[in-house]
Amino acid sequence: MPRIRPFPENFEQYEAWFTEDHWVYEAGLRAVESLMPERGHGVEIGVGTGRFAEPLGIKLGVEPASRMREIAQQRGMQGLDGVAEDLPLGDSELDFVLMVTTVCFVDDPEKSFREAYRVLSEGGYLIVGLVDRNSPVGQTYLKYQDKNVFYKDATFFSVDEVVEVMGQSGFGDFAFRQTIFQGLSDTGEGEPIKPGYGDGSFVVIRGRKE
Repeated sequence: MPRIRPFPENFEQYEAWFTEDHWVYEAGLRAVESLMPERGHGVEIGVGTGRFAEPLGIKLGVEPASRMREIAQQRGMQGLDGVAEDLPLGDSELDFVLMVTTVCFVDDPEKSFREAYRVLSEGGYLIVGLVDRNSPVGQTYLKYQDKNVFYKDATFFSVDEVVEVMGQSGFGDFAFRQTIFQGLSDTGEGEPIKPGYGDGSFVVIRGRKE
């Protein structure tokens, strides 16, 4: 099972983060948006309460935590009960799949990416947003992992590790965006979004189904 227990038990704290660290959230949202396809039908896996899906116009979300799924539905999404490794979706029916800070909570990243590949149409995109384990924020999360109610059971990955598994799962033609170039508390309005990875702590990877 995915490591979801802390989220329904602490959903108010989860929701509060988006206000307390608003500029971090806003920068991450802009980074994801910069690699989203201009049109098409897609899904966010691990949609949570819909904080990314709603402003991005995504109307379909997969979420195993019922309380989180209910909040996403209140934000206008169709919420499906399911996990990344076994999506309740048909073959080749979507143009894109989005996963934001989800890969660190799945039990099997490769199986999750293969499921994304299965539900995508030819040329569709898998878009993965994550905190790079090798970044300053990633290293801070690791250092204090046992003290964080959400991340203590998470598995953090580097960008290269995620790209390798995406490649093994059938994706290529990769594109990258990065943001959060300083500490979270120092991040303010207009945090830059740049191509590539290796400098920013939050990285978005887009791979194309080949």
